[in-house]
Parts: sequence; C-alpha cells; structure tokens
Amino acid sequence: MNVVDSSAWLEYFADGPNAGFFAPAIEDTDRLIVPSICLLEVFKRVFQQRGEGDALKAIALMQQGRVVSLDGSLALSAAKMSLDLKLPLADSVVLATARAHGAAIWTMDADFKGLSGVKYTAKK
Repeated sequence: MNVVDSSAWLEYFADGPNAGFFAPAIEDTDRLIVPSICLLEVFKRVFQQRGEGDALKAIALMQQGRVVSLDGSLALSAAKMSLDLKLPLADSVVLATARAHGAAIWTMDADFKGLSGVKYTAKK
C-alpha cells in the first residue's frame, strides 16, 4: 500500500523533475491510500495556482485511490505522532494514515526524511 504526500502529488501534477519517482505509487490506484488532508492541501494549492477547474481535475485523479477520512482514532494517533516526532499537523495525519494501513509514504517533504516506511527524494 502507498500513501502519496501532498508535496509528491503537486510534483506529479506539475510534471516536475521528481514526477517519475512518484508515478508508480500514484498510478497504482489499487494500492493507493489518500489521506483526506492531502485532498485539502492539493486542492487549495492547485486552485490558487491554476484555478478551480484544474483543482477539481486533480482531486478526481486522487479520488481514484481509497480516500481515508480523519476520524477520532486517527486524529489521536496523529496527535501522539506529532508530539513524539515533532511533526506539523498535516504531516502527522499523513503518517498516522500510512501506519494505520501498513503503507509506505512517498514524499519530498524533509519532515519525513529518515522515518521508517518513507520513500523520500529531495526536491530538485
């Protein structure tokens, strides 16, 4: 199973230098877990940069995976991880979601660098 962080989705949609690194995880929709917070972050950024139409297209592609909502149990796990690992809120939700589903995280976000189960590549 794979969780693709917002940074990776944005890189993929922009066809950035690391898009090819993230393509296998994004395109394997049967194994793709999408934290609902990633929908928020990606929609907001794409809307801001390219407008609502492109933002809705991006979200439609993301929703081909299994979208996981933030419920009470996941929120408490994320809070603990945030405190233990000193992660920002959104990152802790992504990590908690990935761990709850036994998924690898694909990202360019340095906050995840060095954590187990993370496939990290530096932003180019």
